[in-house]
Amino acid sequence: MLCKTTNDVMKMVKERNVSFIQFWFTDVLGILKSFAVTASELEEGLEEGMGFDGSSIEGFARIEESDMIAMPDPATFRFLPWRPQDRPVARVFCDILEPDGSPYEGDSRYVLKRMQEKLAEKGYIPYIGPELEFFCFESHDAPKVLDKGGYFDNRPLDTGSDLRREIIFALQDMDIQVEYSHHEVAPSQHEIDLKFDEALAMADKTMTYRIAVKEIARAKGCYATFMPKPLFGQNGSGMHVHQSLFKGGINAFHDPQDQYHLSKTAKSYIAGIMRHAREIAAVTNQWVNSYKRLVPGYEAPVYISWARRNRSTMIRVPMYKPGKEQATRIEFRSPDPACNPYLAFAVMLAAGLRGVEENYPLPEPIEEDIYEMDEAARAQAGIESLPGNLFEALQEVEKSELVRQTLGDHIFNKFVANKKIEWDRYRIHVSQYEIEKYLPVL
Repeated sequence: MLCKTTNDVMKMVKERNVSFIQFWFTDVLGILKSFAVTASELEEGLEEGMGFDGSSIEGFARIEESDMIAMPDPATFRFLPWRPQDRPVARVFCDILEPDGSPYEGDSRYVLKRMQEKLAEKGYIPYIGPELEFFCFESHDAPKVLDKGGYFDNRPLDTGSDLRREIIFALQDMDIQVEYSHHEVAPSQHEIDLKFDEALAMADKTMTYRIAVKEIARAKGCYATFMPKPLFGQNGSGMHVHQSLFKGGINAFHDPQDQYHLSKTAKSYIAGIMRHAREIAAVTNQWVNSYKRLVPGYEAPVYISWARRNRSTMIRVPMYKPGKEQATRIEFRSPDPACNPYLAFAVMLAAGLRGVEENYPLPEPIEEDIYEMDEAARAQAGIESLPGNLFEALQEVEKSELVRQTLGDHIFNKFVANKKIEWDRYRIHVSQYEIEKYLPVL
């Protein structure tokens, strides 16, 4: 089923009598966009790309320079399992190009491609494995839960096992390997973990995962959401991102002589993410609602620290198992699953690489529960906090040379401008809480 070239795709389309091929790409916020091409027009589209108007895509071109080209990547051709199988529909991810064929600077996928190429120049291959959590509700009208399950619960408390199974089957049909799945801590909350892959391929898989979850849920008469914090008083949904760098086929994060089995590269990489965590937060946690999750008491990391077993820290290093050197990795726990994965993976890799390049020193791990520390104890330990809201995160990212350099001026400016508008709209909104709290007494 897997294709590598244009000829492979055309052969597959003819053999399987494919009806439509969806050209997929994302806007600057990571929202999936697509248009469908008929089989008869596909060959030209694969060779020359398909033109479209980019002026209506968030973060793309102005109306006077709106012509864009979607150039398919043949290696990403996959069938959509949730569409009719008698006349199947396929999808292919696209790179966005200027009319002259040069890469478009507003293309999120291009940002991660650049970052991966930068790492390749230094001999590194970045591997990423995200754990995406999501909720499943009765509808999108209100967060009405479907079960009362908790962490690792089974039937009858967990009523989502059939849904997770169908999602996994769909992902496997699209050549996306799944490691495991389970019910999460909150009611109607679920997690399906993907097997690690190279960064760009994993960003494509993350986008596919999100649409697959939503489509399978819709087919079963419910609504899936990756909103970070849909329920008050319950845990939110995170996207813990496992990551490592390989060099010459060897895990550059492993050192058998180190007490933590971490190489100097790994330690500087962790230090890089820690030092730049506040400035990349607007990208890894890009919504107003993201910061409703990043509060103490709900297992979400708030404090910039690292540890091995301590899950209250922002970065965790899974314990080393003898003979599993290739599995040495770090787990970055603050991102949420509603981010743009291309941009989020790019900035975390950039932060880690900056730490490696400049030999950032790594502080000692914090193995005690940081939530139990008072402010003075955290200050004494040198533990900073992540931004408390989107406005604070925007103040940090606007000053960030690292994020601007990684995203490029076009996406950086468009992203920040969009987030400022979101914050302003949120800031002036009168919430139900305010009506209930103040209207009767003021």
